[in-house]
Amino acid sequence: MAARARVNGLDLYYEIVGEGDPLVLVHGSWVDHETWQRVVPRLARSFRVLVYDRRGHSRSERPPGQGSRRQDEDDLASLIELLGAPAHVAANSFGASTALGLAARRPELLRSLTAHEPPLMGVVGDGDQELRPVLRAMEAALDGVLAALRAGEDRAGAQRFVDEVVIGPGGWERLPERYRATLTANAPTFADEHGDPDWARLDLARLAGFPGPALLTFGSESPPWFPVIVGKLAAALGGRARMRTLAGDGHVPHLTHPDRYADDLTEFIGSSRGADPCG
Repeated sequence: MAARARVNGLDLYYEIVGEGDPLVLVHGSWVDHETWQRVVPRLARSFRVLVYDRRGHSRSERPPGQGSRRQDEDDLASLIELLGAPAHVAANSFGASTALGLAARRPELLRSLTAHEPPLMGVVGDGDQELRPVLRAMEAALDGVLAALRAGEDRAGAQRFVDEVVIGPGGWERLPERYRATLTANAPTFADEHGDPDWARLDLARLAGFPGPALLTFGSESPPWFPVIVGKLAAALGGRARMRTLAGDGHVPHLTHPDRYADDLTEFIGSSRGADPCG
C-alpha cells in the first residue's frame, strides 16, 4: 500500500507491506525509501513494514526554512503511531541518528531499535586523539560538499559526497544514473540537515533511559570513527545494547548484503522479544 500522510504540517510519502509486528525502516541522507527495496520483501514475511521518504526527500514535501533533526524525530513518531505503536525501528546513517534521538525522547514508541552507523560526531570527545586527523579530513571533505550545494551546484556536490566521503574516487561514475538523479534531487535537504546546529549531537544521559533492546552496528570497511561512536552509544545503553561489526560491509549493509541484513534483523527482533518491555 502506497499513501501520503499529513504529518506535522507537511505531506510524507510512505508504503506499508507485509503482516506481523510493526517495523519502520528509516533511510539516511540523500536517498529515499527505495534504498530499502532489497530487504523489504524478505522482512515482509515476518513484519508489517513501513518505509517512507523523510521530509525533504523525493516524494515527501520539502518545507521552506531551516529544519532540524528533531522535526525528523517527530515525523518518525507520527508514522509509528500511524502504523501502530510501539514499533520496531531499524535505521541507517542520519536515519539512525533520528531513531536514536526519538528513543531518547519518547522511548515508549519503540519496541526495539537497530541503528547502523549514525554520524553523531558530537559524541566523539576531545580525548579521542587518534581520530582527530581523520575527522578533520572528513570535515574538510564535507565543507567542500556543502560549499558546492550552497552555490546551487547540487549535482557537483552530490558527486563530491560520493567520491570524497562515501565510496571513493570513481564511485559516482559507477552508480546507475537513476541513483545519481535521486542524490542530486535530495542534495538541498543534506545542506539543510547540516544547517541544524544539533545535527551531530545526542544526549547520552537521556538515551540511557531507553529500556528496550538495541542492536548497534558498523561495517568493517567503514571509516574508523563509526566504531567509536557506536561504542559510546552502546556504553550509554549498557546491557540492553548489542554491538556488532558487519564483516565486509560499509555504510549501507542493506544494499551490499541485503539477505544477511534482513535475516540478522529478523533474528535480533525475534531473540529480543523476551527482553521487550512491551511484550
